Amino acid sequence: MRVGFALPNLGRMATPDSVRQVAQRAETLGYDSLWTVERLLYPLNPKTKYPATPDGLLPEFYKHVLDPLDTLTYAAACTKQIALGTSVLDVPFYNPVVLGRRLTTIDVLSGGRLKVGFGLGWSQDEMDAANADMSKRGALADEFLDVMKALWTTNPVEYHGKFYHVPKSFIGMKPVQKPHPPIYLAAFAPPALERLARKADGWNPTGIPVAAMAQMFGSIKQMAKSAGRDSSKLEMIVRANLVITPKPLPQDRGIFCGTIEQIKEDVEQCRSIGAHEVIFQPTDADSPSALADWLAELERDRKLV
Repeated sequence: MRVGFALPNLGRMATPDSVRQVAQRAETLGYDSLWTVERLLYPLNPKTKYPATPDGLLPEFYKHVLDPLDTLTYAAACTKQIALGTSVLDVPFYNPVVLGRRLTTIDVLSGGRLKVGFGLGWSQDEMDAANADMSKRGALADEFLDVMKALWTTNPVEYHGKFYHVPKSFIGMKPVQKPHPPIYLAAFAPPALERLARKADGWNPTGIPVAAMAQMFGSIKQMAKSAGRDSSKLEMIVRANLVITPKPLPQDRGIFCGTIEQIKEDVEQCRSIGAHEVIFQPTDADSPSALADWLAELERDRKLV
């Protein structure tokens, strides 16, 4: 099982020096991948409440954000071998042709190290700011992925759908990875899981108990098989949002919450259900000691896998 770590593109530690130090230290320690997250804005009076806080507001560190793709480009220049991924980009914020060219550029400049995680987003405030229609997210996603693959694998490119039209054209370059960089979806609802089974290379779940992940991944594989795909090639990349406590939490604790020993149990259970990779995401990115804490976390978490 591979192991990944978050790049600090959120919070006050989202600085060039922090990104460079975390990226280079992770590569030295033998991590397989580095990942960025997306946050478009921090609404002061959110229409969609954040589910993980009592007042529905986002954590403070979401007020300071580096673009996930530009951060990966910088990390690519600071490293040599480690993979670079997004967990996740929100499809409704982007045009697939423009985004596809940016992603291709990262893959080319990094020598074929890009991994792309997509989601549909959840914040109405962000959708409004991006001029996106939340009710069409699913339908858009199907065509979005088709356009992206056409851009990456055909030359010249041509696509005509309900939402996107690309005239027969030569567009940019092609990715180093063939047929294209791996695509992972952060899917949870049945239609999204079915889309994953038809169109993606893997699943990027977070916050789901191990038993439920095993059941859902089994369903994804079965749907992929029914769609005529080789289900054995689908990957599960588990995002571990860490909440580390000094004392053990009760049995009904959330996954990746508790002592290091409890988190190690979660990691081993992910391995036992066939997870291909676990991505560790520390939660504190705003304290004065955040960088030192993340570097220490890098050392400690590497021993868990």
